[in-house]
Amino acid sequence: MSIITTATSTEMQNNFGRYLNLILSGQKIIVMKNGKEVGRFIPKDTAVSYLTDSFHGILKGDYDLDREKAERLTAKYETID
Repeated sequence: MSIITTATSTEMQNNFGRYLNLILSGQKIIVMKNGKEVGRFIPKDTAVSYLTDSFHGILKGDYDLDREKAERLTAKYETID
């Protein structure tokens, strides 16, 4: 399980180097603005793995898209929203 950190957009702007180091160490950062999630920073390997896994499933054509999406998002990002 990876660590997920939350930061406001102002915190990200003022401390970008600190948050970049967290991402480089494998952590995920959820960026919030006015109390709402506006984006995520995730390590490159995580993003590539997610995209590769998704693309591989599409090529095989043997899955239920909604079920797979929910399972993979839950497993990789601990959320399905």
